[in-house]
Amino acid sequence: MSEILVLQCNEENIGTRIDKYISENIEKITRSAVQTIISAGRVLADGKAVSKNYKIKGTERITVEIPEPQPMDAIPENIPLDIVYEDEDLLVVNKPKGMVVHPAHGNYSGTLVNALLYHCGDSLSGINGIIRPGIVHRIDKNTSGLLIVAKNDKSHINLAEQIKAHSFTREYEAVATGYFKETEGTIDAPIGRNKNDRKKMCVTVENSRNAVTHYSVIKQYGGYAHLRLRLETGRTHQIRVHLAYIGHSVLGDDVYGKSYKGIDGQCLHARKIGFIHPSTDEYMEFSSKLPDYFISVINKLEKM
Repeated sequence: MSEILVLQCNEENIGTRIDKYISENIEKITRSAVQTIISAGRVLADGKAVSKNYKIKGTERITVEIPEPQPMDAIPENIPLDIVYEDEDLLVVNKPKGMVVHPAHGNYSGTLVNALLYHCGDSLSGINGIIRPGIVHRIDKNTSGLLIVAKNDKSHINLAEQIKAHSFTREYEAVATGYFKETEGTIDAPIGRNKNDRKKMCVTVENSRNAVTHYSVIKQYGGYAHLRLRLETGRTHQIRVHLAYIGHSVLGDDVYGKSYKGIDGQCLHARKIGFIHPSTDEYMEFSSKLPDYFISVINKLEKM
């Protein structure tokens, strides 16, 4: 059954958008989820349905109907997980290259979600109206490395807010093509969907979101460079799109660059993750070793 919650506005709320007001006053729901239920007509102000950009007048009685979470169409699978850290609120997983994070067309099994459903059972977050295994952020199928999984709604929302506030540490290492004249720099360029190919992202000012990537060169190998990268924002394919934009595509990225013989997928690894624990308020940071495929590429470059 759905849950009905009632909020009473006051003068302090005048001028606040209703989606912002609700997400700030109901802990277990995100702003994007609020917008979804508003669009479904499940939010009323003094008994009348409103739009997501409705602004509080100051005396409204807001009724919010939160639908019962729907089970996701994924089957638990006994797939080994490389768990770096786990407690009752969250876990940090070291995802191997080649594993899809979330089930989608063409990848309904063998994903990280299938493995998490088996490992965690019912102890996973279910925010945004769907029972799902707490995926706070994602990394691409052919990107290896660390990502965090929330076990409850409170942790999920807290961690998502840290990402939004840019206080969530995400560092990567990559091998990129080309010679870098500058040993460090910042790529500040908005990213949006490629209108000519909906499966790809691109740097564009149309229907885009701001995106910032900081990079430094660990070592230059002639026409290739070993890089350290820090995400300030977290857009889809951000590192791959940004590096391709400045003419230094990730080695092996056949979507934004080109494929290379002997390299299966892009040479990109989520090396470090850091966050404030949602229950203890303690800053925690985890690192993972470079995987064998990455070390193999570096060894080949060393011999060039």
